[in-house]
Amino acid sequence: MQRMFYNVEVVARRYLTPGMIRLTFSGGELGDFLTTGIGDEYLRLFFPDDESGEVVLPIIDEEGRWTYQEGKPPVKCATYTVRRFDPAARELDIDFVVHEGGLASSWAQAAEPGSQTVINRPRGLYTPPPDVEWQLLMADATGIPALARLLEQTPATVKSHVVIEVADPGHRQDLPDHPRATVTWLDGSGNGMGPSRLEAAFRAMKLPSTPGYIWVAAEQKPVRAIRKHVRQTLKIPAERYKLVAYWIEAKHEWQARWQVLPAAVREEIEAAWQSDRDAEDVRDEVEATLEKFNL
Repeated sequence: MQRMFYNVEVVARRYLTPGMIRLTFSGGELGDFLTTGIGDEYLRLFFPDDESGEVVLPIIDEEGRWTYQEGKPPVKCATYTVRRFDPAARELDIDFVVHEGGLASSWAQAAEPGSQTVINRPRGLYTPPPDVEWQLLMADATGIPALARLLEQTPATVKSHVVIEVADPGHRQDLPDHPRATVTWLDGSGNGMGPSRLEAAFRAMKLPSTPGYIWVAAEQKPVRAIRKHVRQTLKIPAERYKLVAYWIEAKHEWQARWQVLPAAVREEIEAAWQSDRDAEDVRDEVEATLEKFNL
């Protein structure tokens, strides 16, 4: 069985902008790191339990399904994009949005060379059909690392329109050059600073009639709204988009509302996710239920 977890340590850190910090990790176990090669591949960083100091790792099977160790505290982890992996140097870069209160962000801001953590095997999501002539890449700050890597890997023949929302103009980053890419920055909105403008920007676009692909990574509300428009109004088939909520604003409040949902509703949602039905149909139903309960 291939290795599922990797012990790594920080070997370098630097601020890309006032809003994002990059940590470079290294370690001998990265010699076995199974990168997917997909631009938005993600992994989880695992942190010690506050009371025991133990890093409690889940049990993950080859299909990516998690189970948990009996009698152990809940797993403490956070999900991040692999911005760069260098197999020869056994180095891996992860970019962290700088903000208050986040477990991983706080850890990254305090990390120094020698700081250690555990990561797991990555998985990727971006899967455009082979006939794609254009793509739309949209993100808030949390999606910039994945978006940048996707653009870096995009064939020169594919036209790319990029829309990125940041809290402040100073949080803009230099993106990889691409001969057929246009970039639009939305400054001063979303990102926990106020309402997002990503949905409005999406609705204002006239998408080409030629084969394309839509990729969006941002806070749950704009992603959900864009997805509803893609599914219900534009009727775009599922193989032509990947729309991912990278985070939830006011997550503690969201979790509190989730906990007081009727048990039958939570069980219905969990059963839907575990079913063999079409994943996008299930997501339609689940999101409609969550919206009904202000989630």
